[in-house]
Amino acid sequence: MPPSPAPAPPAAPARRRRRTRTPAAGRGAHAPWRALRHRSMRWWSAANLVSNAGTWMQLTVQNLLVLQITGSAAATGLSLSVQAAPGLLMSLVGGAAVDRWPRKATAAVSQALLGAVAFTTAVLVACDLLGVGVLMALAAVTGLIATVDGPACSLLGNDLVPAEDVPSAIGVGSLVSSAGRLAGAGLAGLTVGVLGTAAAYAANGLSFLCVAAVIPFLRPARPAGRTPPPAARKDQDTAGDGLSMREGLAYFARNPRLLALAGVTGTSAVLGRNYGLTLAVLVTGPLAGGAGAFGTVSTVLAVGGILGAVLGARLRRPSVRLVGALAAAGGLLQAVAGLSPSLALLLVVVAPMAVVESVSDTAGTTVLQTTPPPRLRGRVLGVWGSVRTGWGLTGPPALGLLMEQAGARGALVAGGLLIAAAVLAGHLLHRRRPAAPAPAPVSVALREPVLIPAPAQAPAAERPVPVGAPA
Repeated sequence: MPPSPAPAPPAAPARRRRRTRTPAAGRGAHAPWRALRHRSMRWWSAANLVSNAGTWMQLTVQNLLVLQITGSAAATGLSLSVQAAPGLLMSLVGGAAVDRWPRKATAAVSQALLGAVAFTTAVLVACDLLGVGVLMALAAVTGLIATVDGPACSLLGNDLVPAEDVPSAIGVGSLVSSAGRLAGAGLAGLTVGVLGTAAAYAANGLSFLCVAAVIPFLRPARPAGRTPPPAARKDQDTAGDGLSMREGLAYFARNPRLLALAGVTGTSAVLGRNYGLTLAVLVTGPLAGGAGAFGTVSTVLAVGGILGAVLGARLRRPSVRLVGALAAAGGLLQAVAGLSPSLALLLVVVAPMAVVESVSDTAGTTVLQTTPPPRLRGRVLGVWGSVRTGWGLTGPPALGLLMEQAGARGALVAGGLLIAAAVLAGHLLHRRRPAAPAPAPVSVALREPVLIPAPAQAPAAERPVPVGAPA
C-alpha cells in the first residue's frame, strides 16, 4: 500500500500590510512649522533670517544717509522710488531669466551681486566718496538685480518642500521676514552708533554672501512619482525652449484664478494696507494721540501679522475664494477701525485686522506660486512683480488724495467698504458666469470621441428633487 502523502503545511496567515502614513497626512498635516522638517528648508530659513536682518539694517541706514547728504525728505523718498522703478520695467525680463537659467545658480549669483553692491557702498561711505548721484545709481542697480533675485529665491524656497508644504514654507518665510525686519532696525542704530554707517552696509554684504554660500548645499524635494517617458520629456524640453515674456503675459491674462487674485490684491493694496499713512493720521489727528500712541498701534500690527503668518502656514491648499473672503473681512475691519472713537477700541480692531490680512497674504502668495506650471512660474512672478510695483507707486498718492477729500476716518471707512463691495461683486459675477462645457471623452488608442449612451432616466414623478431646488 503506497504511503499516504504528507499533509500540506498550513498556509501562512496573510500578513496584513501596514498602512504607511506620510508626514503630510499624519498628525502634523496642518502644523505651521511642518516645512522645517526638511533639512534644506531649515538651512534656507536660517540664512534668510540673517539676510533679512542685513537688508533692513541697510534700508534703515540708507534713509538716514540720504537725509545726512541732502537734508531733504523728498530725496529720501526719491531714492526708494529709484530702487523700486526697475521692478515696474524689468520684472518680466527677470522672470524670464529665472525660467531659463538654473534656479540655484541664479539665486546664488544674484545674492553675490547684491553683496558686491553693498560692499561697494560701504567702501564709498568709508572713503567719503558717496554723493547723491552715485547713491541713486547704486539703488537702481540694486533694484535691477532684485528683479531676478526675488522670483529666483521665492521659487527656490518652494522647491525645498513638497507641494502640500508650500503654504508652510511661505508662512515660515513671512515670519523670517518679520523677525529680520525687527532685528535689522534694532541693529542699525547700534551698528551706526558704535562702528559707523559703512559697517551697516558691510554687514548687509556679509549677509548676502551667507545666503550665497548656503545655496549650493540645498537639496530640492523631489515629488514621489514615476519618471515621465522619454517622449514626454522631449515634449517638455521642446516646450521649455521657447521661453518668452509674451508667453508669461498670455498665461497670466488667460488664467481666471490669477486675474481674480490680481483684482482682489490690487483693490486691497490701493484702498487699504497703507496703514503707515492712514492710521498715523487717524491716531495723531482725530484720536489726539502722539508718536508713542502710533508706535503702540504699529506694534500691535506687527504682532498680528506674525500671528497671521503662523495661522496661514497651517493652510494646505488655499483658494482665490479664501483670499477674497479674507480680504473682504479685512476691509470691513478697516472700516470699523476708521469709526473707532478711542485708541483702546482701535487697538482691539487693529489686532484681528492684521491677523486676517496676514493670512490672506500667505494664501494669495501660495495660489500665485503654485497655479502656473513649473516652466512658467518665473515669468508669472515677473508679471506679478510689475503689477505689484505699479500698485506700490500709485496706491499712496491715490489714498492721499482720498484723505484730503474725506479725512482719515472717511478714507479708512470708504476704502474698507469698497474692498468688501469689490470682492462681493466679483463673487456674484463668477457665480453668474456660465460654466464651460465638459470636453467629450477621448479614446487614448484611437484619438476619436467615444460615444457613451445616456443612462435611462426615471419618470419625472419618480426623480428626487434636490433640496432647495424648485419642484
